[in-house]
Amino acid sequence: MTAAATAVRGAVREALADLPRGEPVVVGCSGGADSVALAAATAWVGERTSRSVAAVVVDHGLVEGSADVARATAAQCVQLGLAPVIVKAVSVVVSPGGAGPEAAARDARRAALTEVAAQVASSAVLLGHTRDDQAETVLLGLARGSGARSLAGMRAINGLFRRPMLGISRATVRQSVVDLGLMAYDDPQNLDPAFARVRVRSTVLPVLEEQLGPGIAAALARSAELLRDDADLLDVLALDALAEVRDDPTMARLAELPAALRSRVLRLIAAESGCPVGDLTRDHVRAIERMVMSPRVRGPVHLPAGYLARRDCGRLIIDRSATRPRTKES
Repeated sequence: MTAAATAVRGAVREALADLPRGEPVVVGCSGGADSVALAAATAWVGERTSRSVAAVVVDHGLVEGSADVARATAAQCVQLGLAPVIVKAVSVVVSPGGAGPEAAARDARRAALTEVAAQVASSAVLLGHTRDDQAETVLLGLARGSGARSLAGMRAINGLFRRPMLGISRATVRQSVVDLGLMAYDDPQNLDPAFARVRVRSTVLPVLEEQLGPGIAAALARSAELLRDDADLLDVLALDALAEVRDDPTMARLAELPAALRSRVLRLIAAESGCPVGDLTRDHVRAIERMVMSPRVRGPVHLPAGYLARRDCGRLIIDRSATRPRTKES
């Protein structure tokens, strides 16, 4: 067996080591080289650990001929020994003012994978992201001016979803497909420079490699891991601080918190109030902070979904009121 295929199989075996022997798992397979490599490796590991492996081929319907690709991918998954193999056609709905098409496609895909996992009683869905995908995520976060949580990149395990190949280069993963003689499909959207991730992949990372030397993707992935440890600790401390603030929920108590904790606590308060934190931007949080830190800033601060952050007898209140008039923020 080739070194590339052995590396991918070893990563999958390690990623599943904590699951009960025989528990089924689900693999998301788009037909692209990364997901095909993952499907093949998981089928191999599953056979040797008495574990059934289901494959889900999601057809987003975004490019011409996607249904044919989905059928061919499903047929290859069957040949690899995966069962059941389920093709799911999904609708990608982009809401005006909401997330873009990439995020909408991801949400539709995740929903389909979650549904199948429930059907086969699996607690693990494997995704085909590689170390290069991690590096791209970090660079995109840097470009957007994101905080530590975003720069920490993708988790190897995030609830139901697992990414066994985050520590393996894309070149190694794709070499395993060639070595095994498998078929892979190149999605034309992965070559479309209209997408920021494609520009990072095709232009930014190669330039960095040329100008700074090889190993940039691996270095960015290491940085993400280090930042993830820091962000995880800050999140735990923020939960402790939130518990203290509940006992003394005044603006003065919030103002005493270190800035790194205060911003996290404000997000937690917003979430507990029902505000959709996925739509809560850094500007929203900074506006709340200004109101917390300065009595002269009266508010209210307008938040997503009609929520308001306001001062009430020295306390921070975040709620939604259809009757409260919209006033200019100070």
